[in-house]
Amino acid sequence: MDLDTFMTRLPKAELHLHLEGTLEPALMFALAERNRVPLAFASPDALAAAYDFADLQAFLDLYYQGCRVLVEPEDFHDLAAAYFARCRAETILHAEVFFDPQTHTARGVPLAHVFEGFFAAARAAEREFGLSVGFIMCFLRHLDAAEGMALLREARPYLDRLAGVGLDSSERGHPPAK
Repeated sequence: MDLDTFMTRLPKAELHLHLEGTLEPALMFALAERNRVPLAFASPDALAAAYDFADLQAFLDLYYQGCRVLVEPEDFHDLAAAYFARCRAETILHAEVFFDPQTHTARGVPLAHVFEGFFAAARAAEREFGLSVGFIMCFLRHLDAAEGMALLREARPYLDRLAGVGLDSSERGHPPAK
């Protein structure tokens, strides 16, 4: 067996992935249309061309534009389901994924939409192809501790489904070293 085939078939674990960062251009456009969210790009191809990032901030700028299309539970489900389908294709058997609820709640999206959409997609992936998923809820680094505690209190009904919590860089001036 050649090395590429071996690597493709080898069981794997994904241990550090930001779920919202997996949003691909075609899905971003579909969700933008569904939710009537304008995008700064004329087409999925134009958006894909912008994925050549010079630094973390360039990625984050596009990441936050993409997050704007995530509004309803179905949007979060569709995003996670698309990523989990890629896991199946890559023979990933376990994924630990980070997600940023404050990015969405700051836009008025109910916290339940985030959790219910992501968790429903994970349940389906587990049932359909045996993928186990550990969710890591992140607090945005530029927000203060009181806002983090408020998120933690609001997330209480979902805490038993989390593998952990973390901090995310969220904008210029708030690097991981902070």
